Amino acid sequence: MRRPAAIERLYLDFDGFFASVEQQVRPSCRGRPVGVVPFESTTHTCVIACSKEAKRHGVTNVMPVLEAKRICPDIVLVPQNPDLYRRAHHALLAEISAVIPVDAVKSIDELTCRLEPADRIAPGALAKRIKARIRDNIGPYITCSIGFAANRQLAKMAGKIDKPDGVTVWRPEDMPGPLLGIPLHDVPGIGKRMGYRLHDAGIFTMSDLLRKQPKHMRKIWGNVTGERLWYALHGYDIQAAPSGRGMFGHGRVLPPNWRDIAHAYECSRLLLVKAARRMRREGFYAGRLWLWLSMRDSRWSGDAPLPIVDDDQACLAGLEILWTQARARVPGDAKIIRLGIALLDLSPAGARQLDMFVDDDAARRRWENVTSALDSLNAKYGRTMVSLGPWAPPPGGYAGGKISYTRIPRAEDFW
Repeated sequence: MRRPAAIERLYLDFDGFFASVEQQVRPSCRGRPVGVVPFESTTHTCVIACSKEAKRHGVTNVMPVLEAKRICPDIVLVPQNPDLYRRAHHALLAEISAVIPVDAVKSIDELTCRLEPADRIAPGALAKRIKARIRDNIGPYITCSIGFAANRQLAKMAGKIDKPDGVTVWRPEDMPGPLLGIPLHDVPGIGKRMGYRLHDAGIFTMSDLLRKQPKHMRKIWGNVTGERLWYALHGYDIQAAPSGRGMFGHGRVLPPNWRDIAHAYECSRLLLVKAARRMRREGFYAGRLWLWLSMRDSRWSGDAPLPIVDDDQACLAGLEILWTQARARVPGDAKIIRLGIALLDLSPAGARQLDMFVDDDAARRRWENVTSALDSLNAKYGRTMVSLGPWAPPPGGYAGGKISYTRIPRAEDFW
């Protein structure tokens, strides 16, 4: 395992990405505290992203709107525009790539790059070129914070030190000094529950963590992730193995007037069709379907087997089975706040085994041809022209096309 003797990684994190994009395209929002919300004209939701001006007043992501208004009466609430954020993401990638090749896109607002020898000598100059390119070609209201270090983990942590619009360089010869004052909960990969485990193991500070042995870290985590984190914090160039695709799914918070079973059912159909489209585009079949419903004080979930399928008819037939189960368990007057679906037990299209017991080779192929024809028509017109059953997106739109930070949607996701 290699331990770099120089900085080799850049980690770039956009500051308040959704809110700053809104400020860039909306002159009326510039210089004002902005909060991005899921729906327009409702206080029964939360702020999903906020600008640096709002953060100075104490507003945070996932804060209830009523609380945000209480501590920041002048906050401007803007309904989300995921397609705008997707387009901004790709425009920003193009500008950054003109300065330095992007090694990996980690989320809608984070990316990492490998440094050439010349850039390792003058990282500050590289950061200035990137920021100038964004400012001159995209606009001055979208800013980023950049960290430089020996590996990706340390560069990401360095980039959090001087936000917003900062640059932080952690050279190997300076380590571990800059780490020692960082609280454990600020380390990527250490959440609240893992914090409890570390406390149970007698680890309360970064110094305690760095003194542990890698095998002890593996034991605390219960897997190799803890050991990888130890090596990363000690400056080793360690990369996790790429993970395979495990599911295709979508979740949605329902608008207040859609929180009954009838509307939740319609929304779940739409989300499932969109997930199935994504699955087909990436060349997979599913063997299981999962549905979950979240009420204010309770939750229901269920799953049903699928006969290794990718077409809309088979997926929707599985959903009908799950809703029959749900209606038997969920009270008819329940307020369903959030729901989600997932296609699981994936297999690559080239490895699919046909199922003789469901007449797969005949009936199933006909439905696949129907679905393929629907996909072709929708692709031709760039929107959902035809679908199996009604197509009624919930208020606020963007069902299946929302930004989840870790997944950047494609243009087709907004059809």
